[in-house]
Amino acid sequence: MSHQTGIPATRELKDFFAKARNGSIRVMKVIIKDEQLVLGMYKEPSQTWDRDYDNFILPLLEDLQPCYILYRLDSQNAQGYEWLFISWSPDYSPVRQKMLYAATRATVKKEFGGGHIKDELFGTIKEDICLGGYQKHVQSRLGPAPLTAAEEELKQIKINEKPSGTMVKTEISVQSKQQTMQGIAFPIQENAITAILLLKEKKINYIQLKLDIEKETINLVHTDVTDILDLPKRIPNNAARYHFFLYKHTHEGDYLESVVFIYSMPGYKCGIKDRMLYSSCKGPLLDVVEQQLQLKVVKKIEIDNGEELTPDFLYEEVHPKQHAFKQAFAKPKGPAGKRGQKRIIKGTGEAENGEDF
Repeated sequence: MSHQTGIPATRELKDFFAKARNGSIRVMKVIIKDEQLVLGMYKEPSQTWDRDYDNFILPLLEDLQPCYILYRLDSQNAQGYEWLFISWSPDYSPVRQKMLYAATRATVKKEFGGGHIKDELFGTIKEDICLGGYQKHVQSRLGPAPLTAAEEELKQIKINEKPSGTMVKTEISVQSKQQTMQGIAFPIQENAITAILLLKEKKINYIQLKLDIEKETINLVHTDVTDILDLPKRIPNNAARYHFFLYKHTHEGDYLESVVFIYSMPGYKCGIKDRMLYSSCKGPLLDVVEQQLQLKVVKKIEIDNGEELTPDFLYEEVHPKQHAFKQAFAKPKGPAGKRGQKRIIKGTGEAENGEDF
């Protein structure tokens, strides 16, 4: 999924993009500086694209600094020269830098013009980016595209359910789209990403996030120091919010520091659009936090108001009581005998002695 940061390109970079698209530039390097996309360096063509490739690109790759590289090929399409878009993200660069560049990649492509980009290449080591690595990438694209896990599952379902000689029709509805898309991925602002990384390092103990509905972004509200007794006061009673809280406590004699995610939605005090968007954005946000930023969340809680967040409530949510045994289900007593009690039914013209029918 794509989570853009909102980092813009400078006017100088946009003007240079326009100049480069006419074919006078072979390669250019784009970096993020002072929360803006700026031009790093560029070179004009010397030989054919494949002969220029390693000599021009490899010197631009720094061991600890991510960057974007746009490399002009010699082929053309209806819009002009075709370009290769390279995302360089070395393994040992800081996690925050890698996340920032990954989240801004879509912005660079949009500013340059997606119709000019023939192919994309991503690499963490120089062997991924060199001419040989690019040629392997091209060869791999010629084979059948690998299926995603969801596509593999759908394929297996079709195989299992498809009767002989019939066609399976896949229904697409609002519900099925929601399951496939796993919610709506609003981009997370840079200061919010920074706050999450600080919480991961336990340098802060509370984060509050909100949605900017108009700009379609996830924004940081504040990271005020918050005690467990102060936590209810952090919950707005007229607006939805996402909260991350470092819950410090003891359990069975052990001191623990556990991150808890709290989704607060004050019922119908929020409009239907807010309720739908906060609900849809929650899943993708947690995916980024847990899978990409590697912040372990031990418990996810949904509440209507802050009064619910008592110390006892939070403790029981994080450490639910384990029942030692379950009460056996009391089976109701069946009818007496194998066929139940005998009944005597008298019909018309039957003897008074009440023989069985």
